[in-house]
Amino acid sequence: MPKYVMWGSYCEDVLEKRTPYREDHLAGLAAQKAEGILITVGPTKDVTKVFAIYEAPDETTVRNLVESDPYWKNGIWTEYQVKEWIQVY
Repeated sequence: MPKYVMWGSYCEDVLEKRTPYREDHLAGLAAQKAEGILITVGPTKDVTKVFAIYEAPDETTVRNLVESDPYWKNGIWTEYQVKEWIQVY
């Protein structure tokens, strides 16, 4: 199955603004991880960008997951890109 990389950006003051959505966000990620579609996800140390790797049937599936996330729906993630990734090692 293809793998996809997602890079996105966080809003300003993300640590404060994410609080009301964090529990639902983490629960959704845990469900994706349990299903095997989410390989890894996390912020950069400066909390300006988010990075994730998905194993999914197609890019549309990944985009649907990102856009259904509470962080996207509530403006915590402000933009994102998805690219198919070829894992060499």
